[in-house]
Amino acid sequence: MKKVAVLMGGRSEEREVSLRTGSAVISALKKKGYTTREIDTKEASFITELQNFNPDVVFIALHGPYGEDGTVQGLLEIMGIPYCGCGVLASAIAMNKIFTKRMLKYENIPTADFEVVNIYDYQNNKKEIIENLFTNIKIPMVVKAPCQGSTIGIYFVKKSEQLEDSLQKAFKFDNDILVEKFIEGKEVTVAIIGNENPVALPIIEIVSHTGVYDYKAKYTKGLSDHIIPAKLPDNIQELIKKLAVKTFKTLNCRGFARVDFIVDSNNNPYVLEVNTIPGMTETSLLPDAASAAGIPFEELIHYFIRLASGENVQLDL
Repeated sequence: MKKVAVLMGGRSEEREVSLRTGSAVISALKKKGYTTREIDTKEASFITELQNFNPDVVFIALHGPYGEDGTVQGLLEIMGIPYCGCGVLASAIAMNKIFTKRMLKYENIPTADFEVVNIYDYQNNKKEIIENLFTNIKIPMVVKAPCQGSTIGIYFVKKSEQLEDSLQKAFKFDNDILVEKFIEGKEVTVAIIGNENPVALPIIEIVSHTGVYDYKAKYTKGLSDHIIPAKLPDNIQELIKKLAVKTFKTLNCRGFARVDFIVDSNNNPYVLEVNTIPGMTETSLLPDAASAAGIPFEELIHYFIRLASGENVQLDL
């Protein structure tokens, strides 16, 4: 049976969630008979530990920078170790919401209107940039640090006086900030699984009891509900699945990813972002979607290992 190293923890703001994801993955791998090793990537010494274990496959259970952004994927490519999930390019693009949005626009995939604000331009032309945002994006809008995950660095601007403060907070994370039109509607997500022929799992509608599907709502049991299938007409669900698969292919994803949407009052879907390493905790969306499709968690993780190993496997949904 294959040896699988699970990279977890790390140095990002999402360290604790990563540890929970990693623990769940290790438990599933052990149940399937794999020899496993959990490796915390917080210190650079993890590379030596990885070499000493000499795994057949690596499962990357890291969220956010230094794990989900292509850096660890590049390291594993250099080391010649197969790994689960998206490659270097797809990971780097999806981690950056600005580049993701630009690719979506280029491929005519619906997404909310947006502007990019650079910190140095903002410091030199603050009044002009603020006026431009009010004119082109309009209130309400969302200010996003582009390279964070789990809604970290995201600020909702519902009043004009909130904009400057939101930009200043977001600039603490990145020098380039995404500002997009806020679209009121249902938040839904689609998990995509596969390599050459990716398939969409059942759509999940997310209902947060806090009003916003933020970090707390995502990872605190009981603060959000996952409605499967989403309460949308069948034709809209099919459209969303097609858009999700197209987005997955556009970013050159492989293995698995999750595409998040907002669906407005007229049932028009807009892609929000792509998560190349979705959470695998007890409150996570992808495992819930797989369960709804009749795929137990242990089988799901086993399938990911098989995909990473180069096996020609295909889900029959």
